Amino acid sequence: MKITLSVIKADIGSLAGHHTVHPNQIEVAKERLNEAKKTDLIKDFYVSAVGDDLQLIMTHTKGVNSSEIHTLAWETFKEVTEKVSKKLKLYAAGQDLLSTAFSGNLKGMGPGVAEAEIEERVSEPIVIFMADKTEPGAWNLPLYRIFADPFNTAGLIIDEKLHTGFTYRVMDVMEDRVVDLHTPDESYDLLALIGTTGRYVIQSVYRRSDNLLAAVASTARLSLIAGRYVGKDDPVMFVRAQHGLPAVGEVLEPFAFPHLVAGWMRGSHNGPLMPVSLKNAKCTRFDGPPRVAALGFQLNEGMLVGPADLFDDPAFDRARSLANEVADYMRRHGPFMPARLGPEEMEYTTLASVLKKMEGRFKPS
Repeated sequence: MKITLSVIKADIGSLAGHHTVHPNQIEVAKERLNEAKKTDLIKDFYVSAVGDDLQLIMTHTKGVNSSEIHTLAWETFKEVTEKVSKKLKLYAAGQDLLSTAFSGNLKGMGPGVAEAEIEERVSEPIVIFMADKTEPGAWNLPLYRIFADPFNTAGLIIDEKLHTGFTYRVMDVMEDRVVDLHTPDESYDLLALIGTTGRYVIQSVYRRSDNLLAAVASTARLSLIAGRYVGKDDPVMFVRAQHGLPAVGEVLEPFAFPHLVAGWMRGSHNGPLMPVSLKNAKCTRFDGPPRVAALGFQLNEGMLVGPADLFDDPAFDRARSLANEVADYMRRHGPFMPARLGPEEMEYTTLASVLKKMEGRFKPS
């Protein structure tokens, strides 16, 4: 059967700074989505949180970019903001709700969206990744390794269904345009783009043999939408696994290396992406380090079976330990690059107003 999976997130206020969602926010969101399930607007849902981001995971039959589903998500975020965030005076209440003129589509409105309509397979394992204190380009390296790196994914060599490679749809977030590149033959061209994580972002991945959708990620960059710093983007994505796609273990393997991503404190620093369980998905040290959680579900006739908290595993303890070492190293740089982002990224942060004050003081050398 065809089913649409929509993963929609928003930062709509946090307890004690930017580090965690308040339990009441989750409860109000659950109540709203449960009402929608009773009316058959959605088939199933799961509400979660990573750091200060509330995550709505929904299945339905309305298709991608459904005004009904996007309106449900928007109104849920608004209701949580009014009933909980503002009432409790939580920090940055409604931060990701960038406009009051909502017209049925969340594109350009602030919340991050990863959604796709898929034909449910006989068995449909799906891993949903949720990150805080970073940007959509944080998925570039792991998505490359999952679907294009045989040193990560053995199936690329030994499974004939993976052997033909994958198509990557890459978005230029500065120009709002996309390009499709095919691996393995265009791997170098792909890497030439996605290594620039602040501009070229992987939007989706397809199996080349039959164009089966394998992964989809949110790509919205809040600073480009608002024209100023309004918090980091905190992306979501989901990856289908097994049965002619990378195994769940291959999907998780890239996160055993806590690679450097942009974000962290004030969205202005590079830091290691730490894989954590939901109970440890709280961003405290220097508002971080950046975190990623992974929930595993089985889709069953559109119902969400699970989740399994996939990073709640001592196998990722070394990755967390290494992330802490890298965090120590990066923090020792203080305000200096490369700990702080480069000038092309900093122009969208609060540094711009500081530099503006000094403009009239510069003189020819």
